[in-house]
Amino acid sequence: MLKERLQNHTVILASGSPRRHHFFKELNLDFTVHVKEVEEVFPEHLTRTEITDYLAQLKASVFTGLKENDILVTSDTIVWKDEKAIGKPKDREDAIAMLQNLSGSMHEVFTSVCFTSKNFQKTIHDTTKVWFKELSIQEIEYYLDQYTPFDKAGSYGIQDWIGYIGIEKLEGCYFNVMGLPTRLVYKTLLEIADT
Repeated sequence: MLKERLQNHTVILASGSPRRHHFFKELNLDFTVHVKEVEEVFPEHLTRTEITDYLAQLKASVFTGLKENDILVTSDTIVWKDEKAIGKPKDREDAIAMLQNLSGSMHEVFTSVCFTSKNFQKTIHDTTKVWFKELSIQEIEYYLDQYTPFDKAGSYGIQDWIGYIGIEKLEGCYFNVMGLPTRLVYKTLLEIADT
């Protein structure tokens, strides 16, 4: 359905994430992948979705020369706890510390998605609250050794083993925690197709 509505557009997904590629395929979209490296640094005064909005827009800013019917899609996801952003771990020790910090408590996951064309830019975001059970050090080390989630914000993927055994409760969109609020992306692309 969306594919037909967007047949006069070229959708460019600027993400190396296999999960985001999978979501776009499952939304039955024709798209190309074009990734440009960006140093993901944000001003210190930003908080919560201000950070992910800023980074999603920053990732779009390095693309120049978009054609008339191009729709560039960039996004960013962070974990938020104790009034600070938790990004990807630097190493195994950092990942252990992150998961110990998330253990037995609630954190939030923010994802922003920026849609950029030659004539407009629109940024949307979503928030999901996630509650972890108390994780033992053995569970944390097993997870890190078996699944190596070092490319993920907060050092975990909700779709992995840790999600099966560790998530007690979720408030909001599950797919947002995986890195894309799919229903909002679908809704926004429909709106763009109709303009």
